[in-house]
Parts: sequence; structure tokens; C-alpha cells
Amino acid sequence: MTAYKSGDPTTIRQLYGRRQGHALREGQVELVENLLPQISVPTDSPVSSPILFGDDRPLHFEIGFGAGEHLTQRADMLPDHGFIGCEPYLNGVVGALQHIRDNVLSNVRLHMGNALDILEHIPDETLSFVYLLHPDPWPKARHAKRRFMNHGPVDLIAQKLKPGGEFRFGTDHETYLEWACMIMSQRKEFEWLCDGPQSWMIRPGGWPETRYEAKARRKGHEVWYFRYRKI
Repeated sequence: MTAYKSGDPTTIRQLYGRRQGHALREGQVELVENLLPQISVPTDSPVSSPILFGDDRPLHFEIGFGAGEHLTQRADMLPDHGFIGCEPYLNGVVGALQHIRDNVLSNVRLHMGNALDILEHIPDETLSFVYLLHPDPWPKARHAKRRFMNHGPVDLIAQKLKPGGEFRFGTDHETYLEWACMIMSQRKEFEWLCDGPQSWMIRPGGWPETRYEAKARRKGHEVWYFRYRKI
């Protein structure tokens, strides 16, 4: 693993573990071989709405989209916006590809790999929304540097968001919650959009539920929702 070079020099760039779970079925392999190349984000050039979609539409960026429930539902809600989703796990990418195919979504682009690799190629002050929902908590103290919610990655998020753009974060993990609140309390570029406990304990409208959130609720976990506006 190499140290992340932007912002906090102690942040680890490798922010995830394994890349694949169960074996893929024939139809899933076909999606990976045929659909994924058509909608993959280029990694050798700047990443912007005109390059990806041919116009200057608002651009959303989701870090670790899981199986793509939130990403694709947001894309379906906002067909004139563009969405970029990054996910290192092959099975999650397959889930998103299935949603994209079944809902005939033309406004989604995917990257199977590290979100930092794409975020670095986005011009500054380009993104309208960034989403970080239920990231890997890396709960042990010695692994804290691997959490995406660290100053290095948040530096990049701040650089790439437009003024007035929104960063949304959600978790059901108490340790990660405390860590994230500590990190974000030190950031001067963001205004926490909070109107009291109800605003961060109830999922806001237009925030689709992920399977990780549903699983957390079945286990009886509390889930917290945070919205930050770039100043």
C-alpha cells in the first residue's frame, strides 16, 4: 500500500479489502464484458459532464456504491443529471449494472476501483453532489487511517465540489460516526445542514435506502444521515 499524497500524509490510499465475493452467473459475466466497458469512466483524461455525457449537466459522485441502489435510484429521479459511481467490489458493480440495464439508465457511469483515482481527474469545483454512504468503518484504532473519512480524501471532496455543492454522509457504525464528526468539525470549507437531531436521525427525502442501511435497521442499529454544504 502507498500513502495518499494529497492532504493528510498519514492517510492510506488502499481503503478497501477483497475485490470479489461469490462467483458470477453467465448473465452477470455478460454484463461485465459488454455493458461495463460502454459506461466505464476514462482513467487517462479529465472527467467532466461534457466528456461523459456531451453536455454541462450537474454531476454527482458516489464513493463505494455497494450494489448501486442509491446511485441508480438517484439517477432515475434526476434523468437530466449525470452520475459517477466508484466501487472496488466486482459483485457490487454487477448489481449496479443490473439496475442500469433494467431501468434503462443512460446517465450513469461506473468505475470498478478506487474512487480516489477518478476523483483526482475531476476538475476543481465541478461536482454538485458527493455521496459517502455506509463506508467500511475499519473499526480497529490501528486501521483508522484507512477510513475514507480522513483529511486527505475530504480535501479532494472539498476541491471538487462546487461552491454550494453538497456532501452527504451516512453510517450506522458508532465508532465511524464519532470519527467522522471529529474530522468534519475541523473542516472550515463545509457548513453542516442540521436543524436538530431529527435532521440527522431520519433519512431525508430524495435519499434512497441502500441494502446496507436496510440490513442495519433489521439488526436494530441506529442510522445517521449528514448533509454538508461547501461554503
